[in-house]
Amino acid sequence: MKTNLHSLAAIVVALMTCSATIGGAAELRIAHFAVDVTPPVGTPLCLGLAPRTTGVDDLLTARGVIFLPAGQAPVALVAVDWVGIANGSHERWRAAVAKACGTTPERVAVQTLHQHDAPGCDLGAEERAAEAGINGELLDHQFSLSTIESVAKAAEQALASPQPVTHLGYGRGDVERVASNRRILGSDGKVAEQRMSSAAERLRELPEGTIDPNARVVSFWNDDQPLLALTYYATHPQSYYRTGKASADFVGMARSAREAALPGVFHIHFNGASGNVAAGKYNDGTPPRRAELAERLAAGHERAWSNIQKTSLRDLEFDWKSIEVQLPLAAWLQRDELDQLLADKSSPLIDRLQAARGLSYLGRSETGRPIVLSRLRIGPVDLLHLPGEPFVEYQLVTQKLAPARFVCVAAYGDYGPGYIGLHRSYAEGGYETGRASRTAPQVETTLMGAIEELCR
Repeated sequence: MKTNLHSLAAIVVALMTCSATIGGAAELRIAHFAVDVTPPVGTPLCLGLAPRTTGVDDLLTARGVIFLPAGQAPVALVAVDWVGIANGSHERWRAAVAKACGTTPERVAVQTLHQHDAPGCDLGAEERAAEAGINGELLDHQFSLSTIESVAKAAEQALASPQPVTHLGYGRGDVERVASNRRILGSDGKVAEQRMSSAAERLRELPEGTIDPNARVVSFWNDDQPLLALTYYATHPQSYYRTGKASADFVGMARSAREAALPGVFHIHFNGASGNVAAGKYNDGTPPRRAELAERLAAGHERAWSNIQKTSLRDLEFDWKSIEVQLPLAAWLQRDELDQLLADKSSPLIDRLQAARGLSYLGRSETGRPIVLSRLRIGPVDLLHLPGEPFVEYQLVTQKLAPARFVCVAAYGDYGPGYIGLHRSYAEGGYETGRASRTAPQVETTLMGAIEELCR
């Protein structure tokens, strides 16, 4: 993977950073919160790509942690059991949480876990669809707004009872028989097969392909008492879906299992760069596989916890950095064509909804509103927050950029760009780099340039 750092000045619109050294035991405090974000019956799921909610298999939550470093504005990290939060909606989420925490939107990261039996939020796309006479097919407008308010209120209330943090822990552990690469190349270098979240037996017999096999955990302690665990793993989180039953799927089940195993330790899970990674090699799509995948992922997190290195926060650096970028647009994002498709009542509804989402992203790009990447550095740990559905190679290269550091990647921030492949991936074909991606092949240079700047 190559980057052109000479073009970085054109890539980076703004760089915002604030750093300080943590001193005594009272120099860093944290507050955390959880909010039920399960949709009511009748809510569109997966931004119209799945049946509406008919019931609930398990609750969806938005979980957040607020860091309160002495002498700096707060930093908030939020993970949501939704498929994606895009464009102006992502900005709205970050602004609401920032206001509640007494900080700025640049110091807030909002990621989703990308479950498919879950809602999404792109209010701009919903407005475009409504103008074409398609109302309420992408999302429930009122539920979306009320959820933002609920999350902001929970963040504000959490600030009333912060906890002091004295130590940081970090560890990794192998996850066995969960993730596999979705893109299987033929002898001509093109995508010959797609092994998605579940697969036929002949595809399950093929090698795993490129993945990140490790789960990672970062923990925060008050002396010998663990308070908070942030967990990370890169895979699409679907076992079976399009059921109409809201579910946090196997990643949510694994999170719950780890909380049960560590009473009193609040868990927040983040999905890594997994645009081309899913559970297809180990999943036939039947309901029993969900529990099996959850058990294997929880076992990986348990291994990571058992491997934790614990260090005092005294004299460690606390540094937040964010970068604004403009990602190059996919050639197929043509306003006239999208407008025509959206207005064409004879076209399939799903195609018209996708046109509305394309117009939402195109509109934000045309007005110059950037995509935000960010990184929180606490001592030897870097927590990196990326947009869209980047391929796992971005995560693997990021770890190599800083081999002496413990790097955790959370993807699925601003969902607007869709899939983000490598430059070569777009010539290889496949679902992810077709109309599911709103970025051009040159995106690799832009994204890696920004990542390198954050990881310095």
